[in-house]
Amino acid sequence: MTAVTLTPPLTAADVLGLRAGDRVLVSGTIYTARDAAHQRLAALVEQGEELPVDLDGQVIYYTGPTPPSPGRATGAAGPTTSARMDRFTPTILSLGVRAVMGKGERGEDVAAALHDCSAVYLAALGGAGALLARRIISTEMVAYPELGTEAIFRLQVSDFPAIVAMDSHGGDIFREGRARYG
Repeated sequence: MTAVTLTPPLTAADVLGLRAGDRVLVSGTIYTARDAAHQRLAALVEQGEELPVDLDGQVIYYTGPTPPSPGRATGAAGPTTSARMDRFTPTILSLGVRAVMGKGERGEDVAAALHDCSAVYLAALGGAGALLARRIISTEMVAYPELGTEAIFRLQVSDFPAIVAMDSHGGDIFREGRARYG
């Protein structure tokens, strides 16, 4: 199966062509955000405040990159459990975010928001943080430095591998896997 190349910022058309199970390679700029950053972003939206970064068309990767060893852009940068972001995801997607990436299943509210906002959920390989870090060319902390590894980072990535776990049409590899294999 050939992988689809995604280069943010993404459009609705980029996302609407994807289906659950598609392999993708992301190249370009993506952003990191975990629990604490999501909570802060959602609070800013609720208060009508300006966000620290423009997320329209962007990919958010649920990771907290570790400090780099000499000669590397980052240390390990594996995906964290996505369900922890579920309560914030509809709000974040409403900002124009076109893809979120992590590991594990998502709730029905996220599935509905992916449909409503023409977005996808990408699954990255859990347990492979050191390997995935090799696809990261550079990192820059852009918001919430006091959060340490949970700050928002801007990453430059090249051929960062993932699978479309949930598409904007209701496709869901987790649900499909349970139906097929019990």
